[in-house]
Amino acid sequence: MTKAQEIAADLREQIESGSLRPGEALPSESKSMREYGYSRETVRAGVRILIDEGLVVTGQGQGKFVREDYPPVVWNWSTLESRSRHATAVEGRTAGDQWSSAVEAEGKTPRQEISVSIVQPPTHVADALQTPDGDLVVLRQRVRYIDNRPYALADSYFPQQLVTGTPLMDPRDVAAPGGVLASVGLVQVKYRDEIAVRMPTRKEAERLALPAATPVAEHTRTGYDADGKPLRCMVTILPGDRHKILYEVDAN
Repeated sequence: MTKAQEIAADLREQIESGSLRPGEALPSESKSMREYGYSRETVRAGVRILIDEGLVVTGQGQGKFVREDYPPVVWNWSTLESRSRHATAVEGRTAGDQWSSAVEAEGKTPRQEISVSIVQPPTHVADALQTPDGDLVVLRQRVRYIDNRPYALADSYFPQQLVTGTPLMDPRDVAAPGGVLASVGLVQVKYRDEIAVRMPTRKEAERLALPAATPVAEHTRTGYDADGKPLRCMVTILPGDRHKILYEVDAN
């Protein structure tokens, strides 16, 4: 075991035992140098090991802190977009948004930042929507917050001709009984889900304020009408330290 690994092991044991609590500052470099009898460079190398493991984060200035755990949010993707749950939606109220409703039911405060644009879709989205080469789509981008902490990114892509002139073009929370798409005659009757687990891009890490060594789940859901025509492709980025994905599957 190297000297840096020795320092990391000792600090790791203090974190796991609760001697160093979530959010608490690590001992200063000067104090650690005196305690371990090693150089500043060795102390920094030991702490870097824990940063790379995701146990320690860098705060403002030069401080290093024990990583705080986010309360996990359970996403039940079996029922989150069911038409029966959409039936209670109320236009202009967060209660109409099923994600917000689920968060509020846990006693937390949801908030979303929403923007709408017309873009060239990523290749995997264009394939999911069966979009001809060169065609543009409508993109609704959402950053979802719980108690003012960023929890998820949700990007919904729609064929432009389907949603132009509908409330989905408004950069705000929108809802309607049965769902906004259904309210304009576009009923999703089937979903296809794909889940990939990976490390975040730099942009995702910045938008979600992710500590180092935090993987994300990329959940892609494509909704289809009764004829099998794709109506929407939603790509949700879910940090692994603050989400649990739940499915309930009928064995029949």
